[in-house]
Amino acid sequence: MPKITSISPVAAEAARAAEVSAVSDTAAAGGVPSVTGPSGRRGRRKKPGGALFATVGWVVALACLLPMLAVSLAALTGGTETIRHLMDTVLPGYVGTTLVLVLLVALGTGMVGVGAAWLVTMTRFPGVRVMEVVLILPLAFPAYVLAYAYTFVLDHPGVVQTTLRQVTGWGPRDYWFPEIRSVGGAAVMLVLVLYPYVYLLARAAFLQQSAGAFLAARALGNTSLQAFWRVSLPMARPAIASGVLLAVMETIADFGTVSYFGVQTFATGIYTSWFSLADRAGAAQLALCLLGFALTLAVAERATRGRARYHHAGKHQAKMPPVDLHGFKAALAFGLCVLPVLLGFLLPVVILAQMGMESEQNLFSKRYLGFLQNSLTLAMTAALLTVVAAVCLGFYQRLRPGRPSALAGHVSRLGYAVPGGVIAVGLMVPFAAFDNTLDAWMQANFEIRTGLLITGSIWLLVAAYMVRFLAAALGAYEGGQSTVHANMDAAARSLGQSPLGMLRRVHLPILTPSLMTALLIVFVDVMKELPATLIMRPFNYDTLAVQAYRLASDERLEGAAVPSLVIMLVGLLPVILICRQVGRRS
Repeated sequence: MPKITSISPVAAEAARAAEVSAVSDTAAAGGVPSVTGPSGRRGRRKKPGGALFATVGWVVALACLLPMLAVSLAALTGGTETIRHLMDTVLPGYVGTTLVLVLLVALGTGMVGVGAAWLVTMTRFPGVRVMEVVLILPLAFPAYVLAYAYTFVLDHPGVVQTTLRQVTGWGPRDYWFPEIRSVGGAAVMLVLVLYPYVYLLARAAFLQQSAGAFLAARALGNTSLQAFWRVSLPMARPAIASGVLLAVMETIADFGTVSYFGVQTFATGIYTSWFSLADRAGAAQLALCLLGFALTLAVAERATRGRARYHHAGKHQAKMPPVDLHGFKAALAFGLCVLPVLLGFLLPVVILAQMGMESEQNLFSKRYLGFLQNSLTLAMTAALLTVVAAVCLGFYQRLRPGRPSALAGHVSRLGYAVPGGVIAVGLMVPFAAFDNTLDAWMQANFEIRTGLLITGSIWLLVAAYMVRFLAAALGAYEGGQSTVHANMDAAARSLGQSPLGMLRRVHLPILTPSLMTALLIVFVDVMKELPATLIMRPFNYDTLAVQAYRLASDERLEGAAVPSLVIMLVGLLPVILICRQVGRRS
């Protein structure tokens, strides 16, 4: 993270005052110093400015809730004919394919992420320090970019099968080769780019585990593998489940990969109903099904934990001594760790670079510079708006801790569990209705056509990005906010600072690294987002992601490599930041 070299004088004075402050813990926790009235009773000073953050916080929360309410209302009022037709035709296929894809990705990311985390944490072999960092690199790739690269190599006219036919003399029907454009192929692409979610959380959980339980299991006659399955893995279960859940959420939200491979899921069904069939009610009902599926996954994972606790008894925790590997075991461990990096990062970079050099796409042409400008404009605007919303909501929770602020925070985080296509439909339906109603009223009363004022605008698309990625920005902000002690709030208030002044002169200078991280994460997520952009972008307003998808849909894979490489290079920025943090913690 960026390092702060200086903070404002008020922040420094607040920090010094907090160290010697005689304010009570109760007053400090609320961020408001106690005051003594004329009668000697101690009360609380009213917090000026707190209402502003409460209002903004709830506006943000309601904006995040609007797409889900709109989808539900549109689906329930759309009639039963559409849903009956869907149930008789495509809905069972959507359900079955989505479930199979989710199951494959959950198993794949769990196995790769947990296995790699255990190897780099609990063993020592040549190159382990490098491996524990580079294992994060595939996170820079969107899954649909990986799909373009591997299709170019593994498809029937690709270099692999062409070389096979030339060497053996076989014809197209004389041999069997795995089909890349399939549910299995889509699952592999998603596993290769999503396993770092599981790896990062599982690695942190293994590092925090005590050696006591593991060694006790070994003393009772268990082998290392048995002790891992019976002790270490169950204790890391909450972290692993959280990582797998993140991967599953990204899977059901994916549109580019499954669409390009011709895999019929809820995401592709929503897009087809909205554009190809012009069936708004069908799209809303499919979106409601997908929304329910996503929220059910989140609730089910939480419910399976029950009342179980995963903490260590005792104050002192002996760290797990790593096992030194030599010879064949060391080579095997290195190979298992380097394989996902090779398949998920190194090989795709080489393939895309070669494809880009063979294409006729000019990244510096006026047309491509327009795509780049559109992408950067959307990403920067959405990142700034999302981080500002996260700051207002997070500071509201700090100023007024309680059920209302906690509820606003929970509602605002729901967007990350909702696919981009669902958010797009949920925003398009009510605002399109508003625009049409306003246009009809203006024409009837003033003979003026207003057209679509909000629908199809950049601002509505930016709002969709904010709803989708607010949880990521809020998590980064709250992680930094936890380092600001409550006594600093009380000291700043005792120096005459209002809540707004305290935020501006104390919190923001200290939280600059966290805010920069949140900006970077949202910026890159917006650059990679495809389904919401495809549905909601203004007419003739294409981005790099849209251009890559369009060229790949036309089977112009060499051309799609150029915008895909730019998206990947931008995605490397937060990954490098994460790698630095992992290296420091190591």
